[in-house]
Amino acid sequence: MPRSIAAASVEAMLAREEAMFVQRNPKSAALASKTAENWLRGVPMHWMVDWGTPFPLFIASARGVDLTDADGNTYLDFCLGDTGAMFGHSPPPVAETLAQAGADGLTTMLPSPDAPVVGRLLEERFGLPFWQVTATASDANRSVLRWCRAITGRTKILVFNGCYHGAVDETYVQLKNGKPQADPALIGEPHDLTQITKVVEFNDIPALEAALAPGDVACVLAEPIMTNVGMVLADDGFHKALRDLTRKTGTILIIDETHCMSSGPGGYTRANGLAPDVIVLGKPIAGGIPAAVYGFSAEMANRIGEYLKGRQPGHSGIGTTLSGSKIQLALMRCVLETYFTDKAFAPMLKLAEELERGIATAIEKHDAPWHVVRVGARVEFMCTPDRPRNGGEAARVIHRPIDMAVHQYLLNRGLMITPFHNMLLICPATTSEHVERLVSGIDSCLKELLN
Repeated sequence: MPRSIAAASVEAMLAREEAMFVQRNPKSAALASKTAENWLRGVPMHWMVDWGTPFPLFIASARGVDLTDADGNTYLDFCLGDTGAMFGHSPPPVAETLAQAGADGLTTMLPSPDAPVVGRLLEERFGLPFWQVTATASDANRSVLRWCRAITGRTKILVFNGCYHGAVDETYVQLKNGKPQADPALIGEPHDLTQITKVVEFNDIPALEAALAPGDVACVLAEPIMTNVGMVLADDGFHKALRDLTRKTGTILIIDETHCMSSGPGGYTRANGLAPDVIVLGKPIAGGIPAAVYGFSAEMANRIGEYLKGRQPGHSGIGTTLSGSKIQLALMRCVLETYFTDKAFAPMLKLAEELERGIATAIEKHDAPWHVVRVGARVEFMCTPDRPRNGGEAARVIHRPIDMAVHQYLLNRGLMITPFHNMLLICPATTSEHVERLVSGIDSCLKELLN
């Protein structure tokens, strides 16, 4: 049996590492004090306090996988903007395109000559023929839900417990003691979301079948793997059952690839032969500037066309002024041509395998009650010995104090991982030496926790 990590060891590490963080970062401390005078919670976006540090860490520069903070401390970045910088920070092709294309205009509310090229590249990479651009994946998911309700005449959607689909209100429904409820953390929601959203556990085929049987669900919005509660993989046969059941019940299947685009040049969908009606891609699609896309099958596009023939004029509630801008399309073309290729992904996948093996070896060496999992160039470790099969199981075993202690231990040693959970990304700028440094850091952290 794996050894257990004593609460006293976790508390001691966290106290020591917080004190070290304060000592290392006096300029960030001063900036945090000044920033708090004008910014809510002292940060430009309130999630930035989720790192759990005594005060926010202010980053002065980011190139490739190298970060430098306001105090001159340097870091190897395995967080990469929580996937937003999946191909590294300001990689030269993206930076050059930004400068060159930006000099010729940023937004015109009209298509640019890059539009047909980007559309063709999206179809080639991700398999669906028709596309639209938004500013964020949240906007893409909101738009897709509207299209699905419009063409099916159904009002309900279905999500999986513990999912993440951005800031889309309808998706914040969870199971508690087997019953659906709106996420109590959701701010300012005036509606009973359980009236329009069904929720079941990931990998629970009988529950999915029962929820879809009445024929009142417009669409299933699904991550191909769960990514907001650690990584929860699909059981063998689950995606086939999901596709068969949605087709049988006339339910549209949306695959939200925003956190799974690191699976390969066509995302998890292409790597695993999925066949969704709609796909959503966000975060890294334009190299880190606000941009996302959603794609439709030909059948979906035909249904939308028929619906629009009878639509009365007026505001659609779909689309925003800066969506589909000239600069978005220029950067998407650059990223799709340069990075969403087998050539670019091959070394990333190889290094991710190396990282997975290294962490597994460290866990085994210390008999630690952890496990590691990898999908494409994305690797995560979870502080529990057994892999959860769904969001409910994962939520019950997440150990926030251990996660915070590990994160701060690594951060103080120049190693940055995603703060929300233990997610690690490999990008084209990552090297074997970088992987070795991270594995060594995790090994040392485990040694101290289990000493």
